[in-house]
Amino acid sequence: MTGRQGEEADGWRLFRGDGRARETAFPEPPPWRRFDGAAGAARGTGAPRPLPYLIGDAEADVVNAALHLRRPLLVTGRPGTGKSSLAYAVAHELKLGRVLSWHVNSRATLQDALYRYDAIGRLRETSLRRDRGEEAGEPDIGSYVRLGPLGTALVPASRPRVLLVDELDKGDVDLPNDLLGVFEEGEFEIPELARLPEEQAAVDVLTADPRARTRVVRGRVRCSEFPVVVITSNGERDFPPAFLRRCIRLDLPEPDEERLMEIVRAHLGGGAAPDGADELLHAFLARRGRGELATDQLLNAVFLRRGGVDLDADGLLDAVLHRLGGTV
Repeated sequence: MTGRQGEEADGWRLFRGDGRARETAFPEPPPWRRFDGAAGAARGTGAPRPLPYLIGDAEADVVNAALHLRRPLLVTGRPGTGKSSLAYAVAHELKLGRVLSWHVNSRATLQDALYRYDAIGRLRETSLRRDRGEEAGEPDIGSYVRLGPLGTALVPASRPRVLLVDELDKGDVDLPNDLLGVFEEGEFEIPELARLPEEQAAVDVLTADPRARTRVVRGRVRCSEFPVVVITSNGERDFPPAFLRRCIRLDLPEPDEERLMEIVRAHLGGGAAPDGADELLHAFLARRGRGELATDQLLNAVFLRRGGVDLDADGLLDAVLHRLGGTV
């Protein structure tokens, strides 16, 4: 059946590609792609989205070892094995609040994760005040200093924060070594604040939490409880031995058939596997043997099938279960 045939048969289509404008009601999104209401609030408090990928007792014990030792947890695994979801699961189960996320790329630096000082913005505000004839004096420096996710995680608190350092292997080769000092000492200095006169020793600065500030004294931030640090890696690069020595390592295997069905039930089935899930699971496993696939691709396929979409039409299943690496 082509994309133009049968209004009723292809009623799931929102976009038809025929150039005709329509008032179209959008259906409910998948649970893991909701950004408002209860699901959106859950994202802000560290709750999984909507549930964590399920892990076994052996993997959970490694997580617990990292928690007891106050060491970063280095999580490796193929895409879709639930590496990032693990940070949200820990925050949710232990009621540790909103997850602080640092998504690493090739341009990421330790400075980005600790804090940023908007010197240009402060200078501009000083000039504007002078132009308006206001009293001399520079604007509050605390309004131009914002702690990054790592800096916010090191703010003293009675309970630790959860920090997700996502895909560290995509960063500069020296970035893991740059992190060592902060992880070992649990503190860092903000030179722009440390240089202030004694009467300005305490400054309230912005944090990575929305509309939140924290007091920094003499430019030094030192944690009272080491944060729960979850570092993810796709295994694209080896890390220095000194860095690895300070981490607890967890390798998440690709979920087998039984675990995949548990994941499908947890996300979509309400206790029972949705209709057609077995067929799609077998198709997923067959394709995963030929190339990289992620677990959330299986969830996408089951969600569409549950909504009445014919995945066999026009190669739609190939579009959903496409390879993540190599040539197409």
